Amino acid sequence: MTKEDRKNAYLYCKFRDEQFALYDEYAKRNGMMMKTLLVVNVLFYAKDGMTQKEICRRTFQSKQTVNLIIKNLLAENYVTVAEVPENKRNKLVQMTDAGKAYCEKVVRHITWAEDTAMSMFTPEQQQQLIDLSRTFTQNLIMLVNQETED
Repeated sequence: MTKEDRKNAYLYCKFRDEQFALYDEYAKRNGMMMKTLLVVNVLFYAKDGMTQKEICRRTFQSKQTVNLIIKNLLAENYVTVAEVPENKRNKLVQMTDAGKAYCEKVVRHITWAEDTAMSMFTPEQQQQLIDLSRTFTQNLIMLVNQETED
């Protein structure tokens, strides 16, 4: 590993952290926590709802975190929760009209910002960003889960 490798890792992670801080600030400015924003974002676009397990998978959050967020949204009547007939242990979460009204402007704006920021790249740059980010993430997963530093 070179000094340049360390510098670039620092810069990449700094930009990632800046993005996380941007999402956190945006969520707070709109009266919610960032993890709640992630959940309402996936639910808003899920026309037929989704299970809590799917929400966890899509937002990379724990079952406990998603369950707490869903309970809070349920208390505000922003979502409904129903058992899935085929598997009663799974719960289908769906936005109510009040829930859609609560988060529509916030979700649509962040989606527009993400889509527009991406559109400022050429198609080739977009693919390169996606490919390199995916590879970095896969490498990071492997190395973080490794028992020792070789």
